[in-house]
Amino acid sequence: MATIHRLPKDIALLKEHLAKHQLKLTRQREQILDAFLKVEHITAEEMYHRLKRVPHLGLATIYRTLNLFCEAGLAQARHFGTQTKYDNVAHKGHHDHLICTSCGKIVEFENEDIERLQAEVAAKNGFAIQTHKLELYGVCSGCRH
Repeated sequence: MATIHRLPKDIALLKEHLAKHQLKLTRQREQILDAFLKVEHITAEEMYHRLKRVPHLGLATIYRTLNLFCEAGLAQARHFGTQTKYDNVAHKGHHDHLICTSCGKIVEFENEDIERLQAEVAAKNGFAIQTHKLELYGVCSGCRH
């Protein structure tokens, strides 16, 4: 497997979480982290197929490790339709998604006007937003042609 230049922040976040829970940084976890940092919006099954040549690495280990990344703040599990995809959030600020219902393409976007309007709606209704997700489902330009 090729070596990736992971940021010290990534491994530090993971090591801190593992230490807090008396867990070890195994070679398998490092390999999954390296592969995870190269992609966006991946299912556990897709990760398994990417890493199927890694000895002693099963689908259950990948699920557990991706959930561990979520707990550590490196990933976020997103439920797009019927699939759970894991999004690398360690280096991103808040963002929203456009999802193609035909091909499954996912586009990340940020829009300050939308964020401002959400805050206004919340304030008008006496809410203080703690977190949110915006997912817009439609058909991408490639599938419309």
